Amino acid sequence: MKEAVAFIAAIAAAVLMPVFAQEAQMNLPRVQLAAGMHRIDAQVAQTGDQRMTGLMFRKEMPQHEGMLFVFEYPSQQCFWMRNTLLPLSIAFVADDGTIVNIDEMKPQTDDSHCSLKPVRYVLEMNTGWFARKGIKAGAKLTGEPFRK
Repeated sequence: MKEAVAFIAAIAAAVLMPVFAQEAQMNLPRVQLAAGMHRIDAQVAQTGDQRMTGLMFRKEMPQHEGMLFVFEYPSQQCFWMRNTLLPLSIAFVADDGTIVNIDEMKPQTDDSHCSLKPVRYVLEMNTGWFARKGIKAGAKLTGEPFRK
């Protein structure tokens, strides 16, 4: 009987986890960023749990939105796409808003995408967003997180 209850609980958790994860992502604080004339409405993932969940299980994201991951201190940041359904572009960003490097990430993969040097910020946008806007490494993002 205990095994059956544990099995049902495990199945329920597996089914409900995507629902709760997506709900949590939609309730994150937001910050307005800019890349030149291009505006970004970014959800802010700043706790360990928020960063771990990231954009998992999301089925869509408006083109002007993204997620800004904020870490306590600069270090090499590496991301993967397990349980992430959207293809994403990722920018690794220095404290002053300078984009260190940009990469494209395929959904539901475990490939590592890492910053080329220590950073505190990582911005995920829909795939191809940076390329379509002509934004490359060395460009600067502006907004509250990058004001010192």
